[in-house]
Amino acid sequence: MANRQKLHIKKGDTVTVISGDDKGKTGRVLTVYPEKLRAIVEGVNIVTKHRKPTAQNTSGSIEKIEAPIHISKLMVTVNGTATRVGRKMNENGKLQRVAKKTGEFIN
Repeated sequence: MANRQKLHIKKGDTVTVISGDDKGKTGRVLTVYPEKLRAIVEGVNIVTKHRKPTAQNTSGSIEKIEAPIHISKLMVTVNGTATRVGRKMNENGKLQRVAKKTGEFIN
């Protein structure tokens, strides 16, 4: 995708799901896929994966894993409250994310 845009979430952020089956759940972002506009969040969007038997795992298994969720369904959580994200110059002249509700900078 040639259209490279900045996202409001990063790996390690705490986010809240704002719509869908997992609405209201909170978790930490494990991976972000900017080209697909999706992220994997800890404990959110759990799917059942069936594994075929292999030489190492002769019986096969059923695993529950986190699947990617669209980033439009996620809001960054700062100090326990979900907030929109803006960008503002910090004292070093660098553009940094800022919480719209509180006005504080997000790492």
